[in-house]
Amino acid sequence: MMNKLIKYYIVVLFLIVLTGCNKANNAKPKEVVTPFNAQVDSLMALMTLQEKIGQTVMYSGGWSITGPTVSSDNKKYIKEGSVGAMLNVYSAKGTRELQKMAVEETRLGIPLLFGYDVIHGFRTIFPINLGLAASWDLNDIQKGARIAAEEASAEGIHWTFAPMVDIGRDPRWGRISEGAGEDVYLGSKIAKAYVKGFQGDDLSKHNTILACAKHFVGYGAAQAGRDYHTVNMGHDELRNVYLPPFEAAVDAGVETFMTAFNELNGVPATGNKFIFQDILRNEWKFNGFVVTDYTAINELVEHGFAENEKHATELAIKAGIDQDMMSSANRLYLEELINEGKVDVSLVNNACRKILLTKYKLGLFDDPYRYSDEKREKEVVYKAEFLEAARKSAAMSTVLLKNNKALPLNNKQTIALIGPLVKDKENIIGNWAAAGDRKGKAISIYQGIHEYLSASKIVYAKGCEIEDFDMSNFEKAINIAKKVDKVVMVLGEDYDMSGEAASRTNIKLPGRQTDLIRAIRKAVPNKQIVLVLMNGRPLDLSEEDNLVDAILETWFPGTSGGYGVADVLFGTYNPSGKLPVTFPRTVGQIPIYYNMKNTGRPIPPRNPKQDYKSNYIDVPNTPLYPFGHGLSYTNFEYSEVQLSATSIKFSDTLTVSAEITNIGDVDGYEIAQLYVHDKVGSITRPVKELKGFKKIYLKKGESQTVSFTLTVENLKFYNNHEFVTEPGEFEVAIKGTSDFDFKQTFTLN
Repeated sequence: MMNKLIKYYIVVLFLIVLTGCNKANNAKPKEVVTPFNAQVDSLMALMTLQEKIGQTVMYSGGWSITGPTVSSDNKKYIKEGSVGAMLNVYSAKGTRELQKMAVEETRLGIPLLFGYDVIHGFRTIFPINLGLAASWDLNDIQKGARIAAEEASAEGIHWTFAPMVDIGRDPRWGRISEGAGEDVYLGSKIAKAYVKGFQGDDLSKHNTILACAKHFVGYGAAQAGRDYHTVNMGHDELRNVYLPPFEAAVDAGVETFMTAFNELNGVPATGNKFIFQDILRNEWKFNGFVVTDYTAINELVEHGFAENEKHATELAIKAGIDQDMMSSANRLYLEELINEGKVDVSLVNNACRKILLTKYKLGLFDDPYRYSDEKREKEVVYKAEFLEAARKSAAMSTVLLKNNKALPLNNKQTIALIGPLVKDKENIIGNWAAAGDRKGKAISIYQGIHEYLSASKIVYAKGCEIEDFDMSNFEKAINIAKKVDKVVMVLGEDYDMSGEAASRTNIKLPGRQTDLIRAIRKAVPNKQIVLVLMNGRPLDLSEEDNLVDAILETWFPGTSGGYGVADVLFGTYNPSGKLPVTFPRTVGQIPIYYNMKNTGRPIPPRNPKQDYKSNYIDVPNTPLYPFGHGLSYTNFEYSEVQLSATSIKFSDTLTVSAEITNIGDVDGYEIAQLYVHDKVGSITRPVKELKGFKKIYLKKGESQTVSFTLTVENLKFYNNHEFVTEPGEFEVAIKGTSDFDFKQTFTLN
């Protein structure tokens, strides 16, 4: 029997080699799937139930000083064929060693899939995702993901757990840093850019990695902004706000999905048939595989949804979950559940088939070691062109929030650099910084400014730490502020104050940093102070806004961030970033976002009369800095909107145009934003909705007409499970921010 099995396997391998050559002709995915299905079926015919279950199991490696390590138990499971994927293992050498174990020391030699959190770069770290979203530059975001894939794939990684496409409207939530902000349209466009960047145009190429749309779904709406917390929302809100970026990822060809930690309307995501079976599979026709988040199957017990881990395993596989990250639940309980008749074996077969198919698409059966290339690793990692690209991204992601002629700086001035983040290299690459070097490669703000100014023109004082309450170093900072032409303060958060499990109820600058600004302002009342921020979330800057002359939001700008930020400070790059998320005046306004709905007693936009209206009695309703806000070193003037028609039918298209003129003295980029308001609906509609944007470059004095095309599809929304467009009157505008009043309308009939 064993001899027959070996002969049969040899035949299968021959067929794999024979038909696996299709990758060379750059065939589209649909053309590749058919032969791969045949190969998967042939391989699965040889597999035991335990080996099929093994493909649905993922375990983690670790990282030590000398390289990737894996526990002895995990190595044992690999050799048994009981592991299909590993996370947190990288480097060409380390992944090759583990892959060799899987391929050469197991019965069937099925290669492992290596996954890692490549979120905003792998070695060369780009600005955090919220910062990248502030660039509104889809090409740059896609290029950054492509560079991340180049570096990660050279170190043996096949798969990233990104992009996170959760809509985030609560700055208390730490993981807002990892997403694209509050807007559905912008978030959907950015989701597609990441997927295309990571996966490229041909998965069989060795410099592509699988993308993973996460966290499905509603994770960004966690109650009170507390990570992992409960989510409750109506079906229309789910459809109109939280699902579209995920559907956009499917449209872009994303290969994998990840479950969310939260429950949705009483059912935890990892056990939720409605979102994974009804929507993802049946409605959207997603054919890739779904992986849990870390230990999410176990957590069904803590949610109070499963009686025990065995029951949780049953619920997860029946919900449509294919791979178990770190729970051990599938390995421990699936076979037993099948034998008891509680789980149909077809569910395991389907999950195994999807995972194997993905490995074929990546070419791992042709060459399991193709990604673990030490020569390419040395050639690719930290390439000069990658570092330069990260520098440009840092500049493009920077948002000028305020400027009373304090910026740009010039090289004739003497500058006092003050603050705990001036010389920082550890925090500047932010959270989820993959394998980024926080000591050697990262460029501090100090280093970046030093490229423009000689040491004789820079004086430095730390002033205080990020979090503690020690004010003993204030005096030195005050003294140097008195001796220079201009003060630049670099303040913000520690990188681990945002990200997973890093929610905050206080979103002001931590520690004594605001006190430091206040002390310096008092000491030099007539001197310009520039505040440079590094942070992973919108902050409450209501006090700082009154104390300083300019505020530059740099987020956590990445490996080359010091250079990119300095390029903006000195005007080499004219800032063009726009906020992808609202900055509140105070935490008490949260949640606050631009595309809210009206009440029956709204505040008039420009006349906030407070007679029994929907308002606060202590602060205005308006945010400190609205979505879409971002200043430049020049000024742009927008003409009134021109419409190709004032009334259109359902089969028509509408062209919306405006002339934009650079009326300042500096060349620069502007991001023109198209907004629409459906005035009356069968369910109430938001006061504004972004429906398009374009980034244009205008020399001083130059004008350009920007046009957008609106169709009925752009005006649709979900109402009671139906995707509808309704006749009526719509307001429309093209502006450089979401803070405006509509003046033009058209009618759909």
